Amino acid sequence: MATATSEQGSWRDTTLAGLANYIDSGSIVSGSVALALWKDLYGLSDSFIGLIAAFSANAISAGIGAFIGGWLCDRLGRKKIYQYDMLFYAFGMLFLIFASAAWMIIVGFLLVGLAVGADIPASWSLIAEQAPDTKRGAHSGVAQMLWYLGPVVVLGAAYFLKPFGIDGVRWLFIHLAVLAVALTFLRSRMKESQRWEESRAARAGKVPGVDWRELFSPRYLRSMFYLICMYGFWNLWAGYNGFFTPYLIAQNNLPVWAETVVPASYFAIGIFSILAIFMTLSDKVNQRTLFGISALMHVGGMLLLAVLPFTLPVVIVHILIMGIAGGFGAQSFFQLWSSELFPTSIRSTAQGMTFAIVRIGLGIWSLAVPALAAADFKTLAWILTGFLVASGLIGYIWAPRNEGKSLEQIEVERQVTPG
Repeated sequence: MATATSEQGSWRDTTLAGLANYIDSGSIVSGSVALALWKDLYGLSDSFIGLIAAFSANAISAGIGAFIGGWLCDRLGRKKIYQYDMLFYAFGMLFLIFASAAWMIIVGFLLVGLAVGADIPASWSLIAEQAPDTKRGAHSGVAQMLWYLGPVVVLGAAYFLKPFGIDGVRWLFIHLAVLAVALTFLRSRMKESQRWEESRAARAGKVPGVDWRELFSPRYLRSMFYLICMYGFWNLWAGYNGFFTPYLIAQNNLPVWAETVVPASYFAIGIFSILAIFMTLSDKVNQRTLFGISALMHVGGMLLLAVLPFTLPVVIVHILIMGIAGGFGAQSFFQLWSSELFPTSIRSTAQGMTFAIVRIGLGIWSLAVPALAAADFKTLAWILTGFLVASGLIGYIWAPRNEGKSLEQIEVERQVTPG
């Protein structure tokens, strides 16, 4: 199928849409950097820190935003959502920038999470629908690179800003708010998804919006259940990794520089892994095999922390393994497969629903992580290893094989052989 934009234009649109990932991850990691400072400044308990994590852009609020945004995307179009939700994001960021009480942190993350959650199904659907059929994985990889770039920039800047305390860290939130406003204007020139417009035209005369009977048909319920389990178990580990790693490094008395440099290294390694492995191979090779290799590396890397002491050399080796594995693992394939396993008319709604369940589950889990980590980190490490084993097995056994196929071809094949 011909796309509505040129090849050059499709890469530009992919980048503009994918910047939602940068803003999402930047919000999560900025919060993690500020966490220890907020704890000392406001005397926050481990339970309150868990509450921040649960309702942050990392979890529940993002899940709710994704469900609402995904439904609106299929009803009103991708462009209306991804163009204007960044203004809502910038408004939420103001609470974090000017936070002078603990309640402002909760409100800020709640609003920010709603905005980034709504943007995810809009941007991911647009990327898949406008990408060339033989480069859909590569285009999805751009969004993932931007997701990994957010923490690299934030943590790199935090290394220089943390000596200035919370006033220095506020600049991390300021840069995200400014980018969100700029992105609103840059996205105004983007076109609506041609595939969505054709899908809407084909449904002319029908009740506008999502056909919920189609969404909850056995075929698509199986797809959603698969994605929720594969990505959900992995995301329970990833939520700990993204939000709590700097906090745990600080709590275990590792060098101060390690709080920012070590986590930033994970994401920097991930960028090269996405570029060299996922973007290069996902459209050409057996995706099940590629996913399986990543899953094995994830389990091995997490076992290091479960078996060995939480020392700087162990953490560095762990970060190296997980960074490489993460680049072509569950998150990259979740974005790709959640775009491929559903037709255009319900694509964003299905993505939003699966993303919502995963992030809300992470929010509930995040309530327990700080206390568990403080009391017995080894137990936490073994639990996280178990999550990665479950994600790897589910993902590998039922992984689809869609490399090089058009979205229309995939849907036709699924109609013939559902499940």
